[in-house]
Amino acid sequence: MARILGIDVGGTFTDFVSYDSKTQTLEVWKTSSTPGDPSDGILNGMAQKISDKVEYMRFGTTVATNAILERKGAKVAFVTTQGFKDVPFIQRGKRKSHYDITWIKSKPLVKRRDCYEIDERVTPREGIYKPLNESQAREVAKKINSDPEIESIAICLLCSYIFPEHERQLKAIFETECPSKPVSISYDLLPKWKEHERSSTTIADAYIKPIVSRNLQLLQDRVEARGDIGKIAVIKSNGGEITLQAARQFPIHLSLSGPTGGVIGAKYIANLSGISNLVTLDMGGTSTDVSTVVNARESFTTSYEIEFGIPIQIPMLDIRTMGAGGGSIAWIDKGGMLRVGPQSAGAQPGPACYGRGGEEPTVTDANVVLGRINPSNFLGGEMGLDVEAANKAVQKVADEIKVTIDEAAIGIVQIANNNMVGALRMVLTERGLDPRDFTLLAFGGAGPVHITDVMHSANISSGIVPNYPGQFSAFGFIMTDARIDLERTAQMTSKAFDKEHASRVLSDLVKEAEKSLSAQGYSGTLEVYRSLEMRYFGQNHELEVPIAFDVFDNLTISEVWERFHSVHKARYGFDIPGETIELISIKVTAVSVTLKPSLPEIEKAITPAEPINTREVRFDSGYLNTAVYSRAKLRAGDHFNGPAIIEEGASVTVIRPEYNVKIDPYGNILIGEIATN
Repeated sequence: MARILGIDVGGTFTDFVSYDSKTQTLEVWKTSSTPGDPSDGILNGMAQKISDKVEYMRFGTTVATNAILERKGAKVAFVTTQGFKDVPFIQRGKRKSHYDITWIKSKPLVKRRDCYEIDERVTPREGIYKPLNESQAREVAKKINSDPEIESIAICLLCSYIFPEHERQLKAIFETECPSKPVSISYDLLPKWKEHERSSTTIADAYIKPIVSRNLQLLQDRVEARGDIGKIAVIKSNGGEITLQAARQFPIHLSLSGPTGGVIGAKYIANLSGISNLVTLDMGGTSTDVSTVVNARESFTTSYEIEFGIPIQIPMLDIRTMGAGGGSIAWIDKGGMLRVGPQSAGAQPGPACYGRGGEEPTVTDANVVLGRINPSNFLGGEMGLDVEAANKAVQKVADEIKVTIDEAAIGIVQIANNNMVGALRMVLTERGLDPRDFTLLAFGGAGPVHITDVMHSANISSGIVPNYPGQFSAFGFIMTDARIDLERTAQMTSKAFDKEHASRVLSDLVKEAEKSLSAQGYSGTLEVYRSLEMRYFGQNHELEVPIAFDVFDNLTISEVWERFHSVHKARYGFDIPGETIELISIKVTAVSVTLKPSLPEIEKAITPAEPINTREVRFDSGYLNTAVYSRAKLRAGDHFNGPAIIEEGASVTVIRPEYNVKIDPYGNILIGEIATN
């Protein structure tokens, strides 16, 4: 192993983390992103620092995410069973706001005039009820092929999650009749019951397939032209990597590619430090992402909506996003209350202190006013901040609510903190997890600025700021593995459980996952995890129950029922012994362990850490004379008490007076209770 390169392609900046195994050193840097052609930003950044061979390159991309969010995907033809073309438009019949008469339902990613029906029918128990009308299918295919505006095709037939034969037949027909239009079928993406969710996911895959395929192919061609890159992989929404060829076939798996790196990095930190439970806080300029690592494993979900009513039910890391970032704008509502976000100043013009024409007060401006961010050391001194502009912007808020500028600034920061605490509660208390059992891991450019404030408000006693927090997602990418998540509906109850069928489905999924990884060229150590989606009979939502066996027999089945009662009680506070339990689906995750760097320990401290200077910083109780440390000068074992500021190139860590700090052997900043151990 020579060099591993992790790349996080964001909307504004592209972050790079390079690990050289020969010297056991990490190097981090940034370059401007190029949204028109992301490969330009990647290659420009590589040209700045990379002069030797890269053995392994892994990157996360926002191409799929942005295409969906900005509605810039392909024009899709939707093909389904006779009588069901309105499923994407009916959706679930739910309202986002029951009392908002102005609310308008989200539009699907397909137009109704581009929906086609095929005469066929499959039932969940009997199989083929009405054979596929192949001649009709060919006529539909020819009609779609004659429409030059149609760029891709999505096929989702009734009950195909159990009997996919008709979908596979249709795929073969359409690939023959429409050779230039890529085809997505629901069985390849989401072989699971609930027609709306399957249809929506399949349409989304077809919607982004042309643009993702073009971008990935262009990147591959340009990288291969360099001649010094070994293996290239892209990060999926589940935190695992996938080859570029496989990603082009199933681009929907990249819909949450970018934010996953931080969670992968958090898992690495959990294993490195021996801390099994982490809650992550990734605060950037526009938004904050939160997630959890429980028992040293990431948390996953299949309940994700790109917009209300438009689900994408692929396995992905359970990351919750909220509009609270350094660029979040402070404003006064009609009731005279101070609010922060979700509006953002963005990168252009950005916060007022950037000096790019922005005049609205932001969280970053408030932190400048409070002395928490050094205006002459922003981004390591590469960018100076305009203190006068920050003061002027925050003063507008202060004048409107009739308080001092300092009171307005501390109010802005506190509201932003409260917003983030609310997001943490969504991934902790709402899932039956106690914040006191977790350590807060803060990263992103703005996360370390707020870490101790959030710890204080959320009742979290310990915190960690990892190395290179501004590039931590890219760091996570060099630590990822190849991963396949598969799921099959296998509906049955505890009163009529077919153990032979359940065992067969489980075995087939394990074999399929292993085969898929092998086909992509992954041959490392294989780890297989199994779980069941279950619920009490009559409930509408399922719980995931891990299992550790390959065959369902009387003993393991009994253990499954008891385990479900326990999980239900932990999540909802009660269980119903003796109640009928319903198995919905069986899930398998296969992980091929990939090459990872081995990070060395840093130099140990010999003498106490010395601050580089001091300055007045505003905290809850007022301004305090605060020691300022350079992170680059801190050594393993260094410890000191707050109030303190720790400055580095892409971030700054703010330590409240009541917290203490310790540097661990790998250079991570430990805060609070964990720093006393």
